[in-house]
Amino acid sequence: MKPLVILLSFTFFSTTLYANSLSQQHFDTGGLSRESFPEGFLFGTAASAYQVEGMASEDGRGPSIWDAFVKTPGRIANNETGEVSIDQYHRYKEDVDLMQMLNFDAYRFSISWSRIFPKKGITPHANLYHYDLPLALQEKYLGLLDRQVIQDFADYAKFCFKTFGDRVKTWMTFNEPRVVAALGFDNGINPPNRSHHLILSHTEAVKRYCEKYQAKQNGRIGIFLDFVWYEPLTRSKADNYAAQRARDFHIGWFLHPLVYGKYPRTMQKIVRERLPKFTKSEVEKVRNSFDVLCVNHYTSYYIYEPHQPPSNVTGYQQDWNTGFAYERNGVPIGHRAHSEWLYEVPWGMYKAVTYVTKRYGSPNIILSENGMDDPGNLTFPESLYDINRVNFYRSYLKELKRAMDDGANVTGYFAWSILDNFEWLLGYTSRFGLVYVDHNDLKRYPKLSAYWFKQMLERKKILSID
Repeated sequence: MKPLVILLSFTFFSTTLYANSLSQQHFDTGGLSRESFPEGFLFGTAASAYQVEGMASEDGRGPSIWDAFVKTPGRIANNETGEVSIDQYHRYKEDVDLMQMLNFDAYRFSISWSRIFPKKGITPHANLYHYDLPLALQEKYLGLLDRQVIQDFADYAKFCFKTFGDRVKTWMTFNEPRVVAALGFDNGINPPNRSHHLILSHTEAVKRYCEKYQAKQNGRIGIFLDFVWYEPLTRSKADNYAAQRARDFHIGWFLHPLVYGKYPRTMQKIVRERLPKFTKSEVEKVRNSFDVLCVNHYTSYYIYEPHQPPSNVTGYQQDWNTGFAYERNGVPIGHRAHSEWLYEVPWGMYKAVTYVTKRYGSPNIILSENGMDDPGNLTFPESLYDINRVNFYRSYLKELKRAMDDGANVTGYFAWSILDNFEWLLGYTSRFGLVYVDHNDLKRYPKLSAYWFKQMLERKKILSID
């Protein structure tokens, strides 16, 4: 028994020593510092309720569509769930302390039921919907397939504005409605959701906020849209048209109505009568229905014209009629992270932000998600020494800064994610976090990338002269 005690003690000492040694390192920030960005620029981290909170069936919480979805064997890696996740329900104070220690300014989270934690100078950015529709609404009227969801979502949003608006000054209605609609309905990978009703639900929530709460609470409201940059594979006119088609069907599907009150002309031409139309009164409410535009950007792909007739099968992805490529002339577009969809392409950040700026009237942009994942089965030291993640953030932030220098109105940046968590279909086999979570005891250990941010975000001390 004694040798075992000695071995365990040595293991604990080695783990603690290794974890602590990371904080002593000096990093190459690539010339980036807090002073590189405009005064007031926000740096934060992001997460969502189901992915981090746990306590999924306790303390009065009703089930969401994800609670039902994960119960079907084979849908999630290793049949894992978010029932416990990383238990931020109980550990939120510890996690906010970590954010403060790492010099972040803000925390973007989602509300699946009432949970707000402003503390120690960390500014809350609240998202009202991150994939987790109440199961009761799905069972009652098929959720986002029915127009009833518009009023129900607006009522829920109004409750949050009224209850938490004294503390929350930045609200977002939906996270990645394109993903919600495309993966929920077009291919059925995720639980079901629907696009046109998402836009109208967003609009109705914004209307209620602006009419009753915004002026007296002095807040702002917007939406999270995901955007993969699509680069033409060649310089041919056909590939350029294909890439633009992909952009229109991706970010244009939601952003075009929110800026111009209608779907992109490309979509109208291809989808025709299958594409819903806004009424005249809806157009007036939908257009310009955001104060701030949050863009989630991770990766980029090459796009080419497949030179084939449109598919006889109707569907969102079929309507694109484009080819995807991940290398050009034998050279990969970028190093692939653990997730098969995520290639590290820093220059795509510049192009995505610049595109949104030029095409959509230079909106106030927050780069609201950006990050990469490692496999969940790396050893503890391998997970902590995440030099690839350091390189990822440094290179992407430099491209973001370049876009800002060229005129993009970007006022904040949020890294995904502060902690390793439940990564949807991948369960716990993927780690996006700046902070390592031991899923056995849920202890937190900042990784190399966390300390990189800590150094990069240090505020210069101003010496006072008496």
